[in-house]
Amino acid sequence: MIELLKKGVFAGIGLASLTKEKIEQYGKELIEQGHISEKEGKELVHHLSEISEREKKNMESKIEDAIARVLKTIDVARKEDIRKLEKRIAKLEKANSSQP
Repeated sequence: MIELLKKGVFAGIGLASLTKEKIEQYGKELIEQGHISEKEGKELVHHLSEISEREKKNMESKIEDAIARVLKTIDVARKEDIRKLEKRIAKLEKANSSQP
């Protein structure tokens, strides 16, 4: 029964977008409706929370990678690139100001 419920949650709701509160509410509702025991509810909530966190991190990583690829493609300087250039300019200015 729990596996069927898990599959339903995965199919019906984007797990990465679930908050801890929503997951707990879902588990509580299943318990109150008598679909699962309290122990099964706690296990389900724990399991779904772990998966949700993992999926959020995975999604964030994919988004960051996609943004980096887009920025590289359109040739936009990143903060890191600008900082390197600022340091290099400061070094050159210092070298030029010390020459007679």
